[in-house]
Amino acid sequence: MGVLSVTLDEWSDEEIDAMIEVGGNSAANAIYEAFLPEGVSKPRPDANHAERMKFIRSKYELQEFLKPSLRITSGKPALSVQSSFSRKILDSLRISSTSRNAEEGMVEFIGLLKVTIKSGTNLAVRDMMSSDPYVVLTLGKQTAQTTIMGSNLNPVWNEELMLSVPQDFGPVKLQVFDYDTFSADDIMGEAELDIQPLITSAMAFGDPEQFGNMQIGKWLKSHDNALLEDSIINIVDGKVKQEVSLKLQNVESGELQLQLEWIALDQ
Repeated sequence: MGVLSVTLDEWSDEEIDAMIEVGGNSAANAIYEAFLPEGVSKPRPDANHAERMKFIRSKYELQEFLKPSLRITSGKPALSVQSSFSRKILDSLRISSTSRNAEEGMVEFIGLLKVTIKSGTNLAVRDMMSSDPYVVLTLGKQTAQTTIMGSNLNPVWNEELMLSVPQDFGPVKLQVFDYDTFSADDIMGEAELDIQPLITSAMAFGDPEQFGNMQIGKWLKSHDNALLEDSIINIVDGKVKQEVSLKLQNVESGELQLQLEWIALDQ
């Protein structure tokens, strides 16, 4: 929550100083949770959204667990900066959009990932002479899929797929399959997309519409990822985009060209 609030809100110098003064999260907790009443405990990681909101409201807005010396006197907080800091925490909670899912309960999303599957090159043969490829993306319990390209080892999709990015996101799993009418679809390679560089770069810069076209980050090619070359993250016409060239893994041949775009919830 802290990172979200710092990157998406405007913090004044005195609020930052106040945060430094209380020494970050652990020291802040020592103040804000100094006097937890009997029978009140911090919500566990699997607590639902309502339980966590109730605790956070009690902690920051009502300041029920605060050190007595810092408690509200004569209707006004002893420290105006401290109450301002409390509001920042609460505001950061409201930034997170929520989507109810019957299986998952409440999931908090921090933004949207638009993936444009551009094209494939030299994909693997899975039928007699060719393949009927399609691409599947998976993030958490979400999947998105392109159309099937009949008998084409160098398909051009130029298709946009959208995924909601949860707060505790992992990599996006990418798989290419050969469509078969009468049997299970054969895998034609896979890769993982590390979306951390894109999201970290985007959040560090804030509103991309305030900047001209510029490079803001990079996902580096290494022996343990599927990149064909370093993947550059740019602000282009007020949008945060990343060009990605992948060599498909666990297959004899095949490459994919795609573009990622990060859309923050407040855009």
